[in-house]
Amino acid sequence: MGAAPRIFEKVYGKITTMMMDEGGVKAKLFTWASGVGKEVGEIRAAGGQPGGLLATKYRLADKLVLSKIRGRFGGKVRFFISGSAALNTDVARWFDAMGLLILEGYGLTETSAASFVNRPAPGGYKFGSVGWPLPGTEVRIAEDGEILLRGPGVMEGYHQLPEETAASLDADGWFATGDIGEVDELGFLTITDRKKDLFKTSGGKYVAPSLIESRFKGICPYASQLIVEGDGRKFVSALITLEPEAISAWAAQNGMAGDSYHQIVTSDKAREMVQGYVDELNSQLNRWEQIREFHILDHDLSVEEGDLTPSMKLKRKVVTTKYRDKLDEFYVES
Repeated sequence: MGAAPRIFEKVYGKITTMMMDEGGVKAKLFTWASGVGKEVGEIRAAGGQPGGLLATKYRLADKLVLSKIRGRFGGKVRFFISGSAALNTDVARWFDAMGLLILEGYGLTETSAASFVNRPAPGGYKFGSVGWPLPGTEVRIAEDGEILLRGPGVMEGYHQLPEETAASLDADGWFATGDIGEVDELGFLTITDRKKDLFKTSGGKYVAPSLIESRFKGICPYASQLIVEGDGRKFVSALITLEPEAISAWAAQNGMAGDSYHQIVTSDKAREMVQGYVDELNSQLNRWEQIREFHILDHDLSVEEGDLTPSMKLKRKVVTTKYRDKLDEFYVES
């Protein structure tokens, strides 16, 4: 089954928050089983198999917890394919711990869709990467880090747009993807960010917003979207939206059962909760990447409102333009 990262993030958030709300023995058992599954996942990702005591613990964890999670997906899914945007590695490792491997892939319309994908065999995938090239696809990294592709899937050019074609496709057939990335010694490609999305703070430090946004979704189970801002600014700020179903369940546990979505996300309790996750995110970032100010929108982003593409990609420029006034308030001199 193939899906956009947002689908996996929502499932991850729903199941983990549900188990946290259960508390007691169920929550402890779930945490233990998840930990065992992750240990086994690391071994399998490296091409090995668990043995001894770990294998015994895994059989028990699978019987009591992991198989039941897989059952929610019908029980017969061998693996998922994720594309269109970056998948948080914590989310990917959690699914793998449940026995549901997610293989990230990569490609563009200009490359006839898929150009890279991880493989399901042990040692054939690497979390955080988009895998190996498909047969016939060549990859090269330009001096500025941009990913260049060549192969039978690459277009001949944009229809009746010679200047745009010349800017993206050189005489040797190398297509400039507009994405920044790197290839490791085993041939796995990792995407860092969109070239046009990278920005520089007024202090001269580069920030890759997509990586920060993806990381936050793996930390905060209530997050729907994080939109990072800071181009030419003194510091980084963000807009945040919360997943309606997850935050409603949280509200019921925090004295706000029956309140509207607007009442919940604009409450002091919700901001305090989100602040805790932002602080956790900041502890993992360089000083110049840390989010110093944020605003929780009183509604989620949607395809219908033009905030997201049909494949659930964030339309960054559309959203930051729409909420420019709110973002500008963060940088008003006191």
